[in-house]
Amino acid sequence: MLTSLSPTFPLVPLKAAVAELAAHGVFVGTSSWKYPGWLGLLYDEQRYIHRGRFSESRFQKDCLEEYAQVFRTVCVDAGYYQFPSPQFINDLCSQVPEGFRFSFKVTDQITTKIFPSLPRHGKRAGQPNPHFLDADLFKQAFLASCAPHRDKIGVLMFEFSHFHSRDFQRGRDFVEALDTFLAQLPKGWQYGVEIRNKTLLHPDYFAVLRKHHVTHVYNNWTRMPTVGEQMDIPDSLTCDEFSTARFLLKPGRTFEQAVEAFKPYTETKEVNVEARASAVRLARKLMVKGKPWPSFLFFNNRLEGNSLFTLLAILHELNLFGLQPAPPKDPIA
Repeated sequence: MLTSLSPTFPLVPLKAAVAELAAHGVFVGTSSWKYPGWLGLLYDEQRYIHRGRFSESRFQKDCLEEYAQVFRTVCVDAGYYQFPSPQFINDLCSQVPEGFRFSFKVTDQITTKIFPSLPRHGKRAGQPNPHFLDADLFKQAFLASCAPHRDKIGVLMFEFSHFHSRDFQRGRDFVEALDTFLAQLPKGWQYGVEIRNKTLLHPDYFAVLRKHHVTHVYNNWTRMPTVGEQMDIPDSLTCDEFSTARFLLKPGRTFEQAVEAFKPYTETKEVNVEARASAVRLARKLMVKGKPWPSFLFFNNRLEGNSLFTLLAILHELNLFGLQPAPPKDPIA
């Protein structure tokens, strides 16, 4: 049963606000969901007690079901690191109700031009990726696993890490390669492209996405303009059917710096006024009933410290709590 676990986190009003926004075509959720820091807020710790102690393994395995009692979508980062097996997708979908949508970061074997020097890449580190923008591999190794659960799949996002001159000497070369790739993708799915080079925010890039009905994924990230600044670029809303945004980091802050500043993600530690205002502005722009596909807004703990409180503030600003008492302010807001 859905109950309020903490006076600082009203679950029932939150669930109603999330549902109301979804009814207007906008699904909001978080980037991943397995955060022990949310115990007592979103998650009931008693559900994960085994033999008198909190079971981390039980929590990691089962907390998605509890998450899905409140939210209608989540961004699955795990797909970025390895191709999702049919069993993996099936296990996820079996834990959520009808109407829930998983959005995925597509595996980096499709989106990496040269493998970075990271331990997980082993001997491939520093080597060219022979499967960069390989549409056939994407269809066989990624999309095939999603196909049996199509009604629970949201936007599939091709995240391109920051390109260097060794990758593409000209932005036009990337755009041309992207055009060829997108033309080969099966129709009837929601696709998004997220870039990490601000110089690629060019009319030619947006035109290619619009040509293929693919959304530009607005993103708050270290080296990118803010979501609000990206929204102000003409023609950046590239798909009439839906849009997507990911509020990840404060521009100028690295992932490692955010982790150090905000873990274990139990509370808001820094209010990002610009990100909140941009999320509200984008949500209002996208709240149109009757579109064939929903739009998605995702929030990361590393934006402010706790994406649950970030969402509470945004939904309250959108006046979606009706006659329910307004949610309490963030601890430091």
